[in-house]
Amino acid sequence: MKTCVKTIVLSALSALVVFTGITYTSCNPDKCKAITCAYGGVCTDGECTCATGYEGNQCEKVTRDKFTGTWEVAETGTQTGFNRYTISIAPAEAIQEVGIFNFYNYIPMNLSVIANVSNDTLYIPRQELFNRTIEGMGYLDPTVDYEENGHMILRYRVTETVSGVYNDFGLIEGQPSLWYRTSDGF
Repeated sequence: MKTCVKTIVLSALSALVVFTGITYTSCNPDKCKAITCAYGGVCTDGECTCATGYEGNQCEKVTRDKFTGTWEVAETGTQTGFNRYTISIAPAEAIQEVGIFNFYNYIPMNLSVIANVSNDTLYIPRQELFNRTIEGMGYLDPTVDYEENGHMILRYRVTETVSGVYNDFGLIEGQPSLWYRTSDGF
């Protein structure tokens, strides 16, 4: 009889342990178990934290891809009249960098202005190129679907290195430069 009671108690305890384990696991699931974060992203509490240069629910998108392609520029500077021209933006060396070709419609096509991208913003750090100092920033217009036919607003300044004369496009004065994505991508 003692063996029978002992078996019943052990069976009941085993069942209780298994039931408790199942209940605990179902109440506290590993939220990251079914999530894979791309490009070195890390899952915490069911959400991916992306590495620099990547975005999306699972870090599956390269941030700079929103900026790459061909853009039609329309601008009026503080020293120049209305101008319309085409530029192209291509990936640069670092994952968060792009090169802007034909910037200002003056910089030769074989040279690019380097810009950093973060989310929907493009930063042009101060740099000297072809006897000009260039600096500025721009952002993708959130009211426009930039995946298709985007619109970017850029505020920048170009200063002649020798004379110090500058042409401002809304960085400090003047109107910002408007960039429109063309249908033919890069």
